[in-house]
Amino acid sequence: MRPAYAHIDLAALRHNYQLAKQFSPNKALAVVKADAYGHGAVQCAQALTDCADGFAVACLEEAIELRSAGIKQPILLLEGFFHADELALCVEHDLWLVIHAHWQIEALTRSPLKQPINCWLKMDSGMHRVGFFLHDFVGAYQRLRQCANVGQVVAMTHLARADDVQSPAASQQCAVFSQAIKQLGVPTSLSNSAAVLAWPQIVSDWTRPGIMLYGSNPLLKPTEVTQQLKPVMSLQSRIIAVRELPEGEAIGYGARFVTQKASRIGVVAMGYADGYPRHAQDGTPMLVEGHRAGLAGRVSMDMLTVDLTDLPQAGVGSAVELWGKHISVDEVAHCADTISYSMLTNIKRVQKNYLNADLKAE
Repeated sequence: MRPAYAHIDLAALRHNYQLAKQFSPNKALAVVKADAYGHGAVQCAQALTDCADGFAVACLEEAIELRSAGIKQPILLLEGFFHADELALCVEHDLWLVIHAHWQIEALTRSPLKQPINCWLKMDSGMHRVGFFLHDFVGAYQRLRQCANVGQVVAMTHLARADDVQSPAASQQCAVFSQAIKQLGVPTSLSNSAAVLAWPQIVSDWTRPGIMLYGSNPLLKPTEVTQQLKPVMSLQSRIIAVRELPEGEAIGYGARFVTQKASRIGVVAMGYADGYPRHAQDGTPMLVEGHRAGLAGRVSMDMLTVDLTDLPQAGVGSAVELWGKHISVDEVAHCADTISYSMLTNIKRVQKNYLNADLKAE
């Protein structure tokens, strides 16, 4: 079988969730949308069932997958519902809903439901994607409170620049949010991963850690806190061929990399069809038999090439870590001019091996 796989360390996942709880001592929804950022939503949720206060996903389909796997904790739909016909299923599966538009409140009011649904009312405090503006928020909250189909209500917003600790944007958004809810006496949720790690002064009843659960740094620069995160995914493969090339030989599509001296070039069974970033630059690091080496040439669909000139011990069959415990996914993302979120959620085709599934939370 093709030697491309991803080790998923569930003990590291639990460690990162506990770190989120350490810096946000109230309740925390573990965000497992997009198949747990490419790590496997069911397996990750099952690994957190003994410690997570609840989970957050993007949509109904993702929530039903978790319920079908036996997940009992609260599940929040971060995009809410897309059509009134979904509400019956939301009740059936005991889901919580983000409400971000007037039409959703109208649909809730008109729909004959067997029991009330807990709702998270979203404010647009500056992100400008979805949510109620400041002047509409209190009115929307009052409409929800008057609706017999609505149970508990949580007020929420999303911070657009919490990753930049030098920017005042997060504080400004919090001020807008606080102004709207100051007389409502409602539970709140503000902090994503970046806010959990960098803005301890932001206090709310619920946090929503996402990318940090998987060991990636959500901030623009590393800190002592982010260095406590443990990588969950280790993307692995092996050398499947070696080329001995003289000086001046071009490698791969577009002849981007040309040998500057006699070189040994290894071919790795990993490509952009597996989720490795096609735009990774020459020199993007990987670990070959425990030593750092660099990408040499453009990434292909199924293969990539690595410079083994200074690693005479490496050859066919040598183990390669594309990212993981020794090569940070954030470093690879930087070399590919992208973000770890995109890389992790694009992982496909490779076999996933789950480690430490039988361990309890710390």
